[in-house]
Amino acid sequence: MTSGTAFRIPMWRALAVFRFTALVYAGALVVWRAPDYEHPLAGWLVLAGMVVWTFTAAGLYRRRGSNRWPVLVADLLVAMVFVLASRWIVGGAQFKEGFSIVPVTWHGAPVLAWALYGGRRLGLLAAAILGACDIYVRQEVGVSTITGAVLMILAAASVGYVVGLTTEAEHKLQEAARLEAASRERARLARDIHDSVLQVLAMVQRRGAELGGEAADLGRLAGEQEVALRALVSGATSTHTGTAEVNLVAKLEALSGPGVTFAAPAGPVPVPGNTADAVTGAVAAALDNVRRHAGDEPRAWVLVESEPGTVTVTVRDDGPGIPAGRLDTAASEGRLGVSQSIRGRISELGGEVVIFSAPGQGTEVELRVPVT
Repeated sequence: MTSGTAFRIPMWRALAVFRFTALVYAGALVVWRAPDYEHPLAGWLVLAGMVVWTFTAAGLYRRRGSNRWPVLVADLLVAMVFVLASRWIVGGAQFKEGFSIVPVTWHGAPVLAWALYGGRRLGLLAAAILGACDIYVRQEVGVSTITGAVLMILAAASVGYVVGLTTEAEHKLQEAARLEAASRERARLARDIHDSVLQVLAMVQRRGAELGGEAADLGRLAGEQEVALRALVSGATSTHTGTAEVNLVAKLEALSGPGVTFAAPAGPVPVPGNTADAVTGAVAAALDNVRRHAGDEPRAWVLVESEPGTVTVTVRDDGPGIPAGRLDTAASEGRLGVSQSIRGRISELGGEVVIFSAPGQGTEVELRVPVT
């Protein structure tokens, strides 16, 4: 954990308030008890040191973005020195009469700081160290002696637990903000696409049908792309979070058509919605490449394989294959069909894409994605 989360800023301020309040309480006890100390002057010097360190620590902890470990270590060491010095300052006889250590509750501030910065484990470590010092100074184990150590341990555990909750809450808030921003951007792109690309495709479809011949074929292809793009835009503007499971086979079967042979398990292949969308988009891009580059009447085969924790989808064609270095050249020229439409989608899911191709032997695109 780190201490830079916005939710913890009020906690650091509360810690500063606790430190000053504990200083006032410890100072009042020193004023009351110092005449009975074995070394009262040393008690006043420790109180002065506590005042100086309280203001110093408050200033150092206030610095945001800096490495707080040196301050945390120094904070713990200062508290340890003041606690251990109390044995000599107060005296063993006075402890038996119920006297407190000089720092009294003030030495709990480093414990809270460690818990606030590093969570429950570091807070418990600091509490154990200072609690052991307190017991050592009193040199006896009793209810009153253990109570202080137990209170610090409980405080460290409680603050560490709250820190864990705030960290998780902030992560969720950041993720929600990211999803909201992405949703707004998709909605903007959908509007732009609707106002430009979709209208052009619709016009090409109409004009192609009117002209006939090869233009009619172009119009038909434009109509197919318009339908696919409208479906993509409609999905992009939805509020689907991608957590609900859908049947991947059903989504991929929608891509089957003339020249495309589809093979899948007999039963459904449930995957998260975002995984199904990404795999379907990658397969659609692969089939589009087959239509463009695999000859006049290309044939393609789509195979779906489901294994525990992994789904593999293979798209194979009987085209001329991909020349060596062609994909790198296409990416450098700005044609990102494979690198973004296929590899990009699958890599975002933590999967991998393997392409096998040889001149005259077709191309095989294998998509492997993890499924939880």
